[in-house]
Order: sequence, then structure tokens, then C-alpha cells
Amino acid sequence: MEKFFGLIEQIFERILWESRLMVILAVVASVLAALTLTIVGTYDIYLVFSEMFHAFSDPQAYENFHKDAITHIISAIDAYLISTVLLIFGIGLYELFISKIDYAEKETKSSKILVIHSLDQLKDKLAKVIVMVLIVTFFKHAVSFKYEEALNLLYLSIGILLIALAIYFLAKSHHGKEHSSEE
Repeated sequence: MEKFFGLIEQIFERILWESRLMVILAVVASVLAALTLTIVGTYDIYLVFSEMFHAFSDPQAYENFHKDAITHIISAIDAYLISTVLLIFGIGLYELFISKIDYAEKETKSSKILVIHSLDQLKDKLAKVIVMVLIVTFFKHAVSFKYEEALNLLYLSIGILLIALAIYFLAKSHHGKEHSSEE
């Protein structure tokens, strides 16, 4: 009877262990979503270039182009950053749950930003990129907002101060981790 329960336990543990492979769906979906957002961002840049030649022929068209170009370029940066989040997330999940990416470990030409060894590393990398996405989104809205009252300018300056603090604390936490790993 004990052998039977031991066999059941082994089968159950094997099923549990192999269930980690379902993360492959999240990895593939994340990489495909990253590709999609990269294409969307590139299309935004293409729109800027396609409108640019027409804008220089007419002063009114140039004024509209200027506003539209800034919006499209900031949208492209936003799409690229979110694409980066998805790519880091997908690769991080793969490395944590499926297998190490040997090619990335051996690569000497590039940085090791996509090499992830723990959930904390994945979380830290994602947090930094997400803060950058929030900053770009803030500026995208700040550019298109109409500042008709002094209170609106005060809100803008508070937002910029909060962004500066966020960047400061991200840099401080990064330097703190470097110093603690050197010891």
C-alpha cells in the first residue's frame, strides 16, 4: 500500500512540475504583444515622416504638423517602452520557469539586461521600465493639455517634481544594490 501512495505521489509531483510549461503561453503571448507594439510605434514614426514633407509647404499645415508630430513621437516612445516591458516579462518568465537562455548567458557583445535569475530581478527590471512608461505617458498628456490657469501650471510642476523623485529613488535603489553586491 505504501508503494502505491509513493507512486501516486511521484505521478502527482511530476504533473505539478510539468505544469510550469503552461507559462510558454504567457511567454509567446508577451513576445507577440511586444512585436505588435513595436510595429504600432514604428507606424507612428512613419506617420510623422509621411506628413513632414507636406507640412513644410504651408505655414498652417506646419503648425498642425508640429502638434501631431510630438503626439505621434511620444506615442511611439510609449509603445516601444511597453513593448520592452512585455519582452522583458516574456523572457523573464521563460528563464524563471522553463529554461535558462544559454545564448544570452554566453553573449559577450550585449548587456545582460535580459538575463534574469530571480523573480526579484524580473520585478526590478519591470518596475524601472514601467516607471519610464508612466513618465512618458505623463508628458504625452502634459504636452496636449491647455494651461489656462495658474493652478494647472502648479499641478504640472508638482507632477514634474514627483517624476524627479521617482527617478532619484530608482537610481538610489540601483546604486544601493551595486554597493551591497560589491561587499
